[in-house]
Amino acid sequence: MPEIHTYTGGIAATNGYLLQLPGGHVLVDAPDGIAGWLKKQNLRVDALFLTHQHFDHVLDAAAVRAQHGCRIYAFAPFSRDLTLERLYGAVTGNSLSVPEFAVDEVIQGKDMLNAVGEAWQLYHVPGHSPDSVCFHLVAQSLLFGGDVLFLDGIGRTDFPGGSTQQLLAGIEEKLFALPDATHVFPGHGDDTTIGRERLENPFLT
Repeated sequence: MPEIHTYTGGIAATNGYLLQLPGGHVLVDAPDGIAGWLKKQNLRVDALFLTHQHFDHVLDAAAVRAQHGCRIYAFAPFSRDLTLERLYGAVTGNSLSVPEFAVDEVIQGKDMLNAVGEAWQLYHVPGHSPDSVCFHLVAQSLLFGGDVLFLDGIGRTDFPGGSTQQLLAGIEEKLFALPDATHVFPGHGDDTTIGRERLENPFLT
């Protein structure tokens, strides 16, 4: 398994993962504070994958791009409808604005991606967010799933564009077709495996 550095930060304790691969370094998601953490750890980023654009996953995307000059891959172009910053402001009374970033490669409609010399299988699994995509590093059996599937849980479906039925169907049809040993790194909380969640996840058993 490649070396994986995990950063957890921001108001939602969001995970960002840096994979050190032979062809380069991939960062999955950019929660608040990760740009400073990368600098402090002296870690470089060659590609930034965004699992979805909810604000807690992308607050530092622009800063990471500015520091590292990396390409950004996401399901859709930057959208303030997807960041949920307006909803956050309406609910909390606190204003929030995600610094705008450019998406270099829009992956909507694609099922494969080649980045840093590796082949990644892509799974569009909406229900938590319309743009939720999981990145599967096939050669290493690693799945970076954002807020789709958690240890003993699934992503919230009460946000705009959410659907519990859609999320459960996507997990069962796409993710549960993967081998049991597939290691799942979620957007929040601890890592797990497909086999464990297929057997024990209370939302899916």
